[in-house]
Amino acid sequence: MTVGKILLYYKFTPIADPKAVMLWQRELCELLGLKGRILISEHGINGTVGGDIDACKAYIKRFREYPGFKGTEFKWSDGGAEDFPRLSVKVRDEIVAFGAPGELKVDNNGVMGGGVHLKPEQVNELVAERGDEVVFFDGRNAMEAQIGKFKNAVVPDVRTTHDFIAELESGKYDWMKDKPVVSYCTGGIRCEILSALMKNRGFKEVYQIDGGIVRYGEKFGNDGLWEGSLYVFDKRMHVEFGAGTEDPGFIQLGHCKCGKPTNKFEHCINEDNCRDLVLMCPECYEHIETRHCGKPECAEVAAKLAATL
Repeated sequence: MTVGKILLYYKFTPIADPKAVMLWQRELCELLGLKGRILISEHGINGTVGGDIDACKAYIKRFREYPGFKGTEFKWSDGGAEDFPRLSVKVRDEIVAFGAPGELKVDNNGVMGGGVHLKPEQVNELVAERGDEVVFFDGRNAMEAQIGKFKNAVVPDVRTTHDFIAELESGKYDWMKDKPVVSYCTGGIRCEILSALMKNRGFKEVYQIDGGIVRYGEKFGNDGLWEGSLYVFDKRMHVEFGAGTEDPGFIQLGHCKCGKPTNKFEHCINEDNCRDLVLMCPECYEHIETRHCGKPECAEVAAKLAATL
């Protein structure tokens, strides 16, 4: 019986010929039977791939042979190739689409001018020393925070990473500019860029968590400052730390529109005008008339569809 695994990684380093790296990565993944998504730009590489554990080990070895990728840290997660519909390897202007490719500067050491890296235990030490002065700033899409976030975190009103620059420049967060701000995201890559964007806009003391929420959760489970589940971008949709939802320290944040607890996102049934991903309990998803996001117009569509069955 083969054992599958998922690898998550990123590396900020100058890439002179992103297309050549793209072709190499596609060929390597196809050879090893890996599926997933890899983005490459002149700033670096960002990937999530899954497959047989031996194939994953071989991939890491070959990957690190490229001079700029030596020392890349890989995060291992449960899963496999079956968690991805296909292999996608593409060249983009940015490996995370903040809409600021010209503002981002990288060298052989990574992003230039970003926030101070903190290991998970250093995050707790900072909070112990500075108390309520510390602000956790969510670097993900607001939807992701519905099922999990750091305690008392500020969650910006963003649907995509493209929204962050306008949000930062709106003035809403100027009160944070003289405070210690800990930016965080799933695996750390978004905050590599976000922390630099924040510093460029006058936020004086900005930090980021090494390895993101994933590393923090692996270290502290449900006994630290993290609350709830972690949204992930594959078929699993969410993961929990420690003993999961049965852990005595687990805090349930996600709830369906009907009020029942859930960590599962589903698409609204209004395919023509909505299709938003919303938290939905199994019971609401099971019945056509309740398989909607909660907006009146979508509830009306669901009711009409149910009436035709």
